[in-house]
Amino acid sequence: MDGQVRTERRADGDWEPADASLAPWDVLGRAWDDPAPDDPAPNDPAPDDSGSLLPFQPLSFRDFMLFEQHTIDASRGLVRRFHPAQYRAARTVELLTRRPFPAFRPHGLLQEQPIYYLGNHLTFVPSGTEVRPPSYSRALDYELELGFVLARPLLDATPEEATAAIGGFVLVNDLSARDVQRREMASGFGPQNSKHFASSMSDVLVTADEVLPHVDTLRGRVVVNGEVVSEVSTAGMRWSLGEVLAHASRSERLLPGELFATGTLPGGSGMETGRWIGPGDELELVLDGVGRVEHRVLPA
Repeated sequence: MDGQVRTERRADGDWEPADASLAPWDVLGRAWDDPAPDDPAPNDPAPDDSGSLLPFQPLSFRDFMLFEQHTIDASRGLVRRFHPAQYRAARTVELLTRRPFPAFRPHGLLQEQPIYYLGNHLTFVPSGTEVRPPSYSRALDYELELGFVLARPLLDATPEEATAAIGGFVLVNDLSARDVQRREMASGFGPQNSKHFASSMSDVLVTADEVLPHVDTLRGRVVVNGEVVSEVSTAGMRWSLGEVLAHASRSERLLPGELFATGTLPGGSGMETGRWIGPGDELELVLDGVGRVEHRVLPA
């Protein structure tokens, strides 16, 4: 309303206006630092002390596609598992041309502008949560991504302004149901049930000044049942973080607390490596200097 952001906070069991001089980011920060009340209000949910907590609740979630190599390798892995005859034909073409099969490459729009999908920010769970495949899937996968959250609002920002608005970083795990994803993508509407059932993030928000100076050289790994499956890096992003945020802010106001992710780092998914996860598996995703996510997979 009138271009301003209104915020309220919970105090003594009632909602009250927050200090008008504070940005939503500041209010959230104070809320994290405040001690929990001794006697929660009757309608408040009981605190979850069973394990880690989310470092913040995202206001929204936009997931970009910034790594072309991931798209090529993941598309190849998808066809290899679910369409073996097509995979053999495509591999023959790749061996003859010594180039990726054209259908494995990302859409040409990626070369013109950043591209992303809008995910479900309400289904994020913390590291340590036991996860299970959704009822309609038999192909649960993980995706190791670099996530970044806004500390200041943006509208028609320059890349420099957008970069300066980043408040912190987390490791994002974009859980995926691969056996339904291809049909949903072919619909032209993007991922739906294949992505929206659950995502997760590391339990500590690392401040931007600790990550931005080396955001293109971060390294990490995927570990399943104690075995390192792959090593990953943030090198090779098609667009900078400032460029993707500037693009997302074109004629659209972005608010503090909105979460963004780079898309999967090359080698950061089971679809690429062929090491899928299933019931009983212990998954660990690590991005050095940012955080880690751990899950045990339950039966569907």
